Amino acid sequence: MKFGKIQGFSLLLDRVDSSVYTRGELVSGRVVLVLGGKLPVRSLKICAKGTAEVHWLESRSVGMNTVYCDYTAYETYFRKRQHAIRDSGELTVLQPGRHEFRFSFQLPEENLVTSFEGKHGRVRYWVKAKLHRPWATVKKSKREFTVIEPIDINTPSMLASQAGTTEKIARVWYRNLGQVSLTAKIERKGYTPGEVIPIFAEIDNCCSRTVFPKASIIQTQTFIARGTRKQKKSVVATLLGEPVTTRKRVSWHGRPLKIPPVSPSLLQCRIIRVEYTLKVYVQIPGTSKLSLELPLVIGTIPLHPFGSRTSSIGSQYSCDMDWLRLTLPERPEPPPDYCEVVSGEEGGRAAQDLQLSEELVRALERPFLAYMQEFRYCPPPVYSEIDPHPRCMTS
Repeated sequence: MKFGKIQGFSLLLDRVDSSVYTRGELVSGRVVLVLGGKLPVRSLKICAKGTAEVHWLESRSVGMNTVYCDYTAYETYFRKRQHAIRDSGELTVLQPGRHEFRFSFQLPEENLVTSFEGKHGRVRYWVKAKLHRPWATVKKSKREFTVIEPIDINTPSMLASQAGTTEKIARVWYRNLGQVSLTAKIERKGYTPGEVIPIFAEIDNCCSRTVFPKASIIQTQTFIARGTRKQKKSVVATLLGEPVTTRKRVSWHGRPLKIPPVSPSLLQCRIIRVEYTLKVYVQIPGTSKLSLELPLVIGTIPLHPFGSRTSSIGSQYSCDMDWLRLTLPERPEPPPDYCEVVSGEEGGRAAQDLQLSEELVRALERPFLAYMQEFRYCPPPVYSEIDPHPRCMTS
């Protein structure tokens, strides 16, 4: 049980089940203040903000000392403020009981980035309420929400297939083990979390050792501050293939690799980037592995059911047939009668103009015969045992 004047101070969003928003949407909610007695208030402010922040430290030794270098970058996407109780220079006295203050903010139509939490940086959106009282600390209540920037994988660039090939000569010290080659292909570049990537690959092992093919999805987080980049790579999914013995060739005909629930690609932020690659590689015992990387984009708008590799341009548009059913009537109307369109006088004049001559009528009554021109070619010369063009023979 709370014995102070303020028994409850909270900020609630209208979306209770999922606080996920996108560009242009309205973020609305209420601030709930429960009082056990009269409370003088100077002001009540409600702020909404979206920012991206990057921070990490790097150390280096200078003689006997260690010097730390601070890398920090900051970016603001939107900032809005509302006054539920405006500071007019006089105090506002609130009576005991429950008080609710409504608020709403419109998200920008552009320049938004998907929410993200990384090791050295983050993208966050939140709404904060600040209650200012005389001779007391500021009472705060904060609620974060998620913003998803749509990435459509139905565009031609996302539907384009990705392929590559590589090879190497496996060596151990000064000994040549032979050549290993790798070819890999995927049907498209864009996928969404939960989808399965069919991998087509061919591993040709011409070396004297058994090799082990594998495939992985790699997430690369890049943080940028003061012209310096810091990366963090992690494996989010792995596929193990069967060993390939010496002098053998193995093919993958759509080997499936499922994408786990991961954050979408972050490509529009200037200080944080999240990129994905499909890495197909072959481990060769005793030497470095042979690897091939294909770019991936993890989007938020899934593949349209009518999308395909051969119709990539048409698949970028959603096929909604509701508008077509609204424009077409259920039963087509019959065509109008001829008499309703052409009057009697016009019909008589048209009949006189269309009277044919007797010669033309007789010509049309006769059967039509196709005329084909006959072509004649000159016959070949008569065969003779005597050469009409004798050649000069010399002994």
